[in-house]
Amino acid sequence: MTKIRCKWAGNDPLYCEYHDKEWGKAIRDDRLLFEFLILEGAQAGLSWITILRKRENYRKAFDHFDPNVIVNYSSEKISKLLQNEGIIRNKLKINSAIKNAEAFLKVQEEFGSFGKYIWSFTHGETIQNNWKDLSEVPATTPESEAMSKDLKKRGFKFVGPTICYAFMQAIGMVNDHTTDCFRHAELKIK
Repeated sequence: MTKIRCKWAGNDPLYCEYHDKEWGKAIRDDRLLFEFLILEGAQAGLSWITILRKRENYRKAFDHFDPNVIVNYSSEKISKLLQNEGIIRNKLKINSAIKNAEAFLKVQEEFGSFGKYIWSFTHGETIQNNWKDLSEVPATTPESEAMSKDLKKRGFKFVGPTICYAFMQAIGMVNDHTTDCFRHAELKIK
């Protein structure tokens, strides 16, 4: 029997695997949260599948998303990243990863963990949505707008409300699987 997935997953095996195993699953691990934050910013203006196909290259190029390493990137490292064909070679996006590492570490220091901070925008809980069709899913919400505003105030870059909402979807702060998708029920809190 074929599994019914959210329509956006299509038939691409990589997209289907991401949909089935990662998208919407609650993540509280700081390193993984930082990875998703950087990748969502890199995705701005592009499709997620483009970033997903380059994800392993990003992990290698950005030292497995270790903010303690990234915060100390030299101009030589930035030059190498700008030449790396395995990632999106956008100077603003690359520089934003460094700025975001700095801001990320400050948030960790202030709150004890980035996860504790970021999940406060949904009071530590996954928002359970019940969308019947992909067309019902919003691009932003009051929570993503509040998150964006606060992240920007703290010095983060490439964190507009739409990027923040995509981040929230990816890390399971919202369950935006459509109700006909097998993952909706799996991720729904009883």
